[in-house]
Amino acid sequence: MMIDPFKDGYSLTQLSQAINVLPNMYGRINELGLFTFRAQSTNTVTVEMNNGVLSLVQTTPWGGPAPKSKSGKRAVRSFSVPHTPLEDTVMAADVIGVRAFGTENTLETVAIKVNEKLQSMKNKIDQTMEWRKMSALKGVVLDADNSVIEDYFAAFGVVKKTVNFVLGNANTDVRAKCMEVVRHIEDNLKGESMLRAHVLVSQEFFDALVSHSKVKEAYANYSEAAQRIGGDMRKGFSFGGLTFEEYRGVVDGKRFIEAGDGHAFPIGTSETFSNFGAPADFVETVNTLALPYYARQQNKDFNRGIDLHVQANQLPLVNRPATIVELKAA
Repeated sequence: MMIDPFKDGYSLTQLSQAINVLPNMYGRINELGLFTFRAQSTNTVTVEMNNGVLSLVQTTPWGGPAPKSKSGKRAVRSFSVPHTPLEDTVMAADVIGVRAFGTENTLETVAIKVNEKLQSMKNKIDQTMEWRKMSALKGVVLDADNSVIEDYFAAFGVVKKTVNFVLGNANTDVRAKCMEVVRHIEDNLKGESMLRAHVLVSQEFFDALVSHSKVKEAYANYSEAAQRIGGDMRKGFSFGGLTFEEYRGVVDGKRFIEAGDGHAFPIGTSETFSNFGAPADFVETVNTLALPYYARQQNKDFNRGIDLHVQANQLPLVNRPATIVELKAA
C-alpha cells in the first residue's frame, strides 16, 4: 500500500491501517500459529487459572447421598505487556536526485521512501516478536539485551522439565526419550487435547539425532519418501511421537536456539499459548482495543522531512509452562 506522507488528513488510524497491511516477515513460530493475537484495552494481562481436579466417582446405593464434587484451586496472575517503539526519519535532502530502486530514470519520491522505511521498521519489529515467542517457548521471555521480561516457570511455580537425549551414546534408547517428552506434555495439558508434540531443534541436535544408530533407518525411510515429492526433512521428521524440525533463526548474531538444544511444545491446543496486545500510548488510543502495529508521522520544522514512529506492544504468554520441555543432545 503506497503511503502519501503529505496527503491532507492522513491520520493515526489511516497510517496504522497502512502498516498493518504491509507484508509480514513471519518467522517459523508465527507460521505454526501457536500464539493467537488477543487485543487488550489495557497494558496489563490478568490470567485466572482454575486447575481442575480430576478424580474417580465412587458409586453409592440407589437413593443414597451423592459424594460432593471437589473444586479446583483458582489463582490470578498479572503480566505487563512490553512496550516496543521504533523511530526513523525521512529527510527531503535524502531523496533529492536519488533514482528509485529498480528503475533507470525515475526519481525517488518522499512517499516511496516513507513506505520503504515503514516496511523496514515493521520487519525489525517482526523479528523482535519472533525472538520473544521463541524465548517464550523456552519459558522465559527475553528482551533484546537478554534481560528477562517474564519468567513463566517462576510465575506459575513450575520446575522446568529437561530431557537429555544423550545422542553421543550409540546405546541410548532414543524412542524412550521421545516418549518421556510426549508423556510429560500430555500429563501437563491438564485435560486439554493437542494435535501433536512438536520440537524446534538446533542444527547440531538435528544432525546428532538423524545420525544416531537407533534413528538412522527410520530417518532413511522418511527421507526417501520426502525426496520423491521434493521435500526437506529438516522441516519435519517424526520419530517416537515427536515431530523434529531444524530451526536456524539468527538475529543480531543471536541464535534463537543454542547449539545442541531443542524445545518441545504442544500443537493444536486452545488455551496454552496467547499473544496479548496492548494499545499504543497515544491520546486517541487510550482504552481502545489494541492493533498488532501502530504508526504515526509528523513533519519536521519547515517541512524539511518526516519523522516516523512505529510501535507494537505484544506479550507472548504461555499459560501452561509445564507443557514445554527442553531437550539436550548430550
